[in-house]
Amino acid sequence: MRIVVVLAALAVLAGCGEDDTEQPAQAPSQFADLTVTVNDGSKTKTAQITCNAASDSKECAALAELDAKWLEPTPGNRACTQQYGGPETATLKGTLHDKAVDAKFSRVNGCEIARWNAAKDVFAAAG
Repeated sequence: MRIVVVLAALAVLAGCGEDDTEQPAQAPSQFADLTVTVNDGSKTKTAQITCNAASDSKECAALAELDAKWLEPTPGNRACTQQYGGPETATLKGTLHDKAVDAKFSRVNGCEIARWNAAKDVFAAAG
């Protein structure tokens, strides 16, 4: 009899804590929602990139291939070749993979040129 009471108590406890209310469905997140600004030294162009998937456009595909390390600034203790690639600057602001992005790019030395080249297909959105 004692076993029956214990099993009945466990069955009651097992049912406790279940939430019978329906949770609202979350809206699917966007792959990317970024503002791209490129300045070639004389004029500035801006474009919006909004992607639900990498296949939405060539810029979305470029974002999918862009390693997150290229969005980070070059560490101050990194040795970079002292070559000048030009006056161009660019920024990416918004979200990528639901993470905030505020990246700045230039071509002032070898490290920055490498970052620029990694993201150049994304910059194409701004013309």
